[in-house]
Formats: sequence, C-alpha cells, structure tokens
Amino acid sequence: MTSVKTWIGAFRLRTLPLSMASIILGSLLAYYTGGFDWGVFGLALLTTLSLQILSNLANDYGDSKNGIDNTTRVGPQRTVQSGLIPARKMKAMIISVIILSLMSGSALVFIGIEGENFWYVLLFLVLGLVAIVSAIKYTVGKNPYGYRGLGDLFVFVFFGLAGVVGTFYLHTNTLPPDIFLPATSIGLLSVGVLNLNNMRDRVSDKNSGKKTLVVILGSDKAKIYHIVLLAGAILSGLVFSFMHFHTPYQFLFLITLPFLIMNIREVLHNTIPKELDPELRKLAIATLIFSFSFGIGYLM
Repeated sequence: MTSVKTWIGAFRLRTLPLSMASIILGSLLAYYTGGFDWGVFGLALLTTLSLQILSNLANDYGDSKNGIDNTTRVGPQRTVQSGLIPARKMKAMIISVIILSLMSGSALVFIGIEGENFWYVLLFLVLGLVAIVSAIKYTVGKNPYGYRGLGDLFVFVFFGLAGVVGTFYLHTNTLPPDIFLPATSIGLLSVGVLNLNNMRDRVSDKNSGKKTLVVILGSDKAKIYHIVLLAGAILSGLVFSFMHFHTPYQFLFLITLPFLIMNIREVLHNTIPKELDPELRKLAIATLIFSFSFGIGYLM
C-alpha cells in the first residue's frame, strides 16, 4: 500500500499556491466590478487545483517513463522513478484526477455561464478539455511539448490568461480587453517559477534530451529571460493601474517588488543550480501575494 504521505509528496503541494493566484486575482477584480459569485469561486479553485495536481502527477509519470528522471536529477525526488509509487498506481491516480477535473470544470462552466449563449458554454468546455490534455501532454507521450521548449507558453496561457480572464468572465459574463493586463502579470510570474525550475534542472535535462527553453537559451540568456519575465509582470500591473487610477492603494501590489528584486539577484549570482530550489517556493508565494495585494488594492 502506498502511504498517504507518499501521495502528498507526489501531489507537490508547494506548487498549489501558484495555481491559486490567477483564480484569486480574477475573483477579486470581479468583486470590484460587482460580479462576484461564491459558487464560481469555489469551483474555480477546485478545478485549478485539480489541474495543477494532474500536471504534477503526469510530470512524475512522464519524466520517469521517458528517462528524464534519473540519478543525476537535482530537484525533489520523484515517486515513480524512485519506486515509491508503481507506474500502474500513478496511472490510476491520474485517471481519478482527470475525472475530478472534468466534474468540477463542467459544474463551473454551467454555473458561471447559466442562461448565456450555448456557444460560450461549448467554448469553455473545450478550453477545459484542452487544459486537461495539455497538463498530461507536457511530459507524457511520444512527443511531449515540454521537451520542445513549449512549456513556458503553456504556463503563460493557462496559469495567466485563461486563469484570470476566464475566472473574471465566469463571475461577470463580461470581457473587458484590459483584463488581459493583470492576467499577463500572473502569467509572466508563473513562467518565472517554471524558468527557475528549468534553470535548476538544466544540466540533467540537457543530458537526458529534454529541451526546455533554458536548455535552448543557455544559462546566461535564461537569466536575462528571467529578468524580462518579472519586469514585464510589474510593468503590466502598472499599466493597468494607471489606466484605472483612482486611489494610491491600487499600487499595493508593489509590496512584492523587493521580493522580486531579491529573486533576480539570487538568479544572477547563482553558480550552483541546486541552490535555486528554494527560490521556486519564494517566487510562487510572491506571486500569490501579488495576486492578493493587486485585487485588494482595488477594494480599499
């Protein structure tokens, strides 16, 4: 019997705050416009957490099957590669989480778009299916896109644009174009977390044939890329806040700026990839704080 502790480790709970950031920001901005719905909020959180766990389990399974996880791995121990969880049990758990994601996602769409156009319902259902397939295909299958430098695009779209914009729409049934600016902020910060992960694993990924964007760019350019990601997140937030300025509280999200600067400094001076591991958790938490403070700034 696989222990509960082992499964919790496979779920990689430390990644969950990052997936919550887009739902929280989209919901707070919806509340600001008077369109908040508790049912949408709860189901959106359940769905995004399910998708994040699904992605984590699929990565564990896929990287083991493709030989990416091996004795040279720098990051946390993977459960399938280490033998803690048999591959067949991992596949069964992945199927279970897929079912949970389908159930919660379907309920979310029907509650959020109740009475709206049928084509909007269909569109969101298709987007949900695409999110599930994308979470699995990141590392699973014969030609996973995460091995071709496309993981950053997936994270930006689903953790940023789809998360914030989709949540906002399901609350309000409106889609103002400028909502894409705070969505871009969360998306870029989320890609920053992935970039740290890939910088940490660059050598082992390169040796195993996993071509992440960091492997393609190289260490020095990946550091510059990291600066662009974090700076772009702040810039997008500033542009949105200036467009809607009515109180200085709208710049509350700048409390995360010192943490982002410290993160950049650690990345620039890093020479031992393993030492980047704590920075993943710090940036994920900073992203969650960014989300809270950005939204709350509009409610004050």
